[in-house]
Amino acid sequence: MSDPFDLDDVPFDDPAPAVKPGGIAARAMAGAAPAEPPYLKTLNESQTEAVVTTDGPVLVLAGAGTGKTRVLVTRIAHILNLGLAKPWEILSVTFTNRAAREMGDRVGGMVGGAVDGIWLGTFHSIGVRILRQHAEMVGLKNNFTIIDRDDQLRVLKQLLKAENIDEKRWPARALGSIIDRWKDRGLTWQQVQDEDTGEFAMGKTAALYREYQQRLLTQNAADFGDLLLHCLTLFTEHKDILEIYHQRFRYILVDEYQDTNVAQYLWLRLLAQGQKNICCVGDDDQSIYGWRGAEVGNILRYEEDFPGAKVVRLERNYRSTPHILAAASALIAHNEGRLGKTLWTDASDGEKVRVRGFWDGEEEARAIAEDVEDLQRKGHRLNEIAILVRAGYQTREFEDRFLTIGVPYRVIGGPRFYERREIRDAIAYLRVVSQPEDGIAFERIVNMPKRGLGEVSMQAMHKVARAGQMALLQAAQELIGTDELRAQARTSLGNVLESFARWRAMKNQLPLPELVETVLDESGYTEMWQRDKSIDAPGRLDNLRELVHSVGEYESLTDFLDHVSLVMDHDNAPDDDMVNIMTLHAAKGLEFDTIFLPGWEEGLFPNQRSLDEGGTSALEEERRLAHVGMTRARKMLRISFAQSRRTFAEWQSAIPSRFIDELPMDSVEVAAEASVWGQTYAREDDESYGESVEKPWDSPGRRRMRRRNTNRGVTRDGQLIEARAELVDYDERPVGSYTEGDRVFHQKFGYGQIESIDGNRLEIQFDKAGTKKVIDSFVRPA
Repeated sequence: MSDPFDLDDVPFDDPAPAVKPGGIAARAMAGAAPAEPPYLKTLNESQTEAVVTTDGPVLVLAGAGTGKTRVLVTRIAHILNLGLAKPWEILSVTFTNRAAREMGDRVGGMVGGAVDGIWLGTFHSIGVRILRQHAEMVGLKNNFTIIDRDDQLRVLKQLLKAENIDEKRWPARALGSIIDRWKDRGLTWQQVQDEDTGEFAMGKTAALYREYQQRLLTQNAADFGDLLLHCLTLFTEHKDILEIYHQRFRYILVDEYQDTNVAQYLWLRLLAQGQKNICCVGDDDQSIYGWRGAEVGNILRYEEDFPGAKVVRLERNYRSTPHILAAASALIAHNEGRLGKTLWTDASDGEKVRVRGFWDGEEEARAIAEDVEDLQRKGHRLNEIAILVRAGYQTREFEDRFLTIGVPYRVIGGPRFYERREIRDAIAYLRVVSQPEDGIAFERIVNMPKRGLGEVSMQAMHKVARAGQMALLQAAQELIGTDELRAQARTSLGNVLESFARWRAMKNQLPLPELVETVLDESGYTEMWQRDKSIDAPGRLDNLRELVHSVGEYESLTDFLDHVSLVMDHDNAPDDDMVNIMTLHAAKGLEFDTIFLPGWEEGLFPNQRSLDEGGTSALEEERRLAHVGMTRARKMLRISFAQSRRTFAEWQSAIPSRFIDELPMDSVEVAAEASVWGQTYAREDDESYGESVEKPWDSPGRRRMRRRNTNRGVTRDGQLIEARAELVDYDERPVGSYTEGDRVFHQKFGYGQIESIDGNRLEIQFDKAGTKKVIDSFVRPA
């Protein structure tokens, strides 16, 4: 008999009931399921895709104002939240220290507290960190000095002098630029080819590069280019070290990838060969730094460099109005070298982009200043207004005008704190205290203040240093025991060396501010400026006091000196409400409610020098620069040009930039001042062509024109007054019927030959006036 309690053989056909919707079990099950992280709820669909795609290479094509920083920050938080990597297994590279700080703060706020251990910084700061750990592998010590541009030039001048090369004919600054370009391309001196040397210094640039690098190694120093170049050497010649970083970095994130140069690109590719989890965020339409080595091709061939890469396009813009985006998108669409994307927004249309022509640059500045005042009267904050110019000299007219009418303004850029003379001198003292082999810094201050150690003493020190392959300070130590120098010079030099030895002994005993103050006081440097009666001496003393105060924020002298070498961004603008004036390049990454873009004229924008040097690729970069300027605007965008402009004390006639005709009419409102020829400017496809959208006003430019016309017998209304009309020239030749090589005559410039044609614009080599750009209706066949 079977066990009555054994239920195994008893059939049980009644199925389990389904979970009741909305019941207790269903609600409990929902609560047990992993909830969507709150940080993903704030993202749109494309942003979310960029964040959650964590396997393999990813390229995020992030248009202007599409929230790329949010994507980067959230992606780091997501990786940490899922446990895919520890903080120290993440490398995140940015282009500015400010961006790195902001990113670190935002990640900390997102994951709840500071995130320690993430390798977050600029290319150079990460390069320094790696090199300090493996310096001996590239011939340096781990306390090497990072020299700045000023010190680099000093070394190069010494090299040119030693090689008997005329520094006036072959400037050290030009040699430095050549070497910097080679380093940006990832080329060591051994890799420079004969065809790369050119004619500079009679073809000796490669040899000078070799000697320059050897001098830096002798002085245990590196310039900025070396911070990545030495890493490339380290990774390619020491695979075991590269493997360490392959294992360490499970995820690599890169901001502003379109701005990378060849060396940065090679550095990233080497590091990404390990885990292959690299995410690059960038915008090919905002690559505007080709002049300093950036290669837009790095982002254009991303899918070739990283097979299987996922490309995510961020196209929803959270900054600008539809009209501004439509205008910017239409303009950049004329570029052929781009991956393609279309910015859009669900915001209201707002104002159309306003295009306006003026009589001259002075009138343009005056009218923009009046617009600024009008906006201010309506409650518009000046801090939210920016004037973006293509060339630095354009700022003068705006500055003069704002000073005249009392509108506060700031010019973004200019000398930085650590670039001022007295600060450079003070830091040179500290560099020698930190690193006695830093001959560049030692040479800068060994006779500052004056100690009787002039050119003869320096030549003697350099001679001993070269002969013995030793650092400059060591050579000085050798010299004071000989009769090579005069007794007074030997005594002065001995005192300097004793002071540095004493300060070096204090380095780990005194608080950093007290150490810096001691060095400046005992060296006599502070007293030198106290005795100086020049008008700027008090300000220099204030700067030195600020330096002493600022070093207290750092744990060691080495940390402070690394900071000085790497950190060049600063917040020097006061908090007052001011109009912002800056170049288009300086505006990258910023945004304002209202943007004025003056000077849209051929030759100025696009810049003629850039076009002459770079051709089509330069034109596309100029167009990208225009796109960047336009997408800085949130609500209002105003573009203008002048028909004549004073450039370096000379008046030049101008024609509107080709970029203006590339804007879409549906999103543009055209207005104009009366032109030189008694018309108004408007595009030919505009229904308001020949009419001004605005009512005329009594502006200085218009008064100047009236005075000239009155002298010729013409009133403001164009009525004839006691005058004779004489037909001077009239050409019925149809527009576009000229060909290159035709001989023509211009009423002002005389006879010439057409060299190139762009629509109705002719570039003509005149016999006496040189090359000019004119409209074809103003010439006739010769």
